[in-house]
Amino acid sequence: MSTESPDPEGFDLDSLRRLFQLMEKHGVTEVNLKRGEEKWRIQRGPKRVAAAGNLPQFAPPGPAVGTPLDVFAPPAPATESAPPEDTTITINSPTVGTFYTAPNPEDPPFVTAGTEIEADTIVCIVEAMKVFNQIPAEVRGRIVEMLVNNGDPVEFGQPLFRVEPT
Repeated sequence: MSTESPDPEGFDLDSLRRLFQLMEKHGVTEVNLKRGEEKWRIQRGPKRVAAAGNLPQFAPPGPAVGTPLDVFAPPAPATESAPPEDTTITINSPTVGTFYTAPNPEDPPFVTAGTEIEADTIVCIVEAMKVFNQIPAEVRGRIVEMLVNNGDPVEFGQPLFRVEPT
């Protein structure tokens, strides 16, 4: 995508921010801008690097003698609709620490996959510096998946559970 404007003033920060938002919204990964003598190339996402260096690109071989041409035809587009949108949300760790599924090793876990929860349901404990913090769900729904194992270290904001809200 290229844009050229006769105004030699340059690019302002607000316009660039709006451009980044539009790129994010529409999945655009690269934009080339030119205004007067000023040229900008904006690229988002991971940098692509060729694994084997600059190797020449070769066309795939043609069909062998006697091979039907439809064997090499591109696959037909899928007629199925897009997969349903994931409506689950996550319960995230409010602190750095160690994740525990139960108050002590002999007790059953607070929740497991399939457990119906309320906003005040305690779902786990995160221990930080010998302080055992009970973590409430803060959402009503059903636990779909536990994303952390008992005894694992967790980071601030790390997803702990996936929940299907009700």
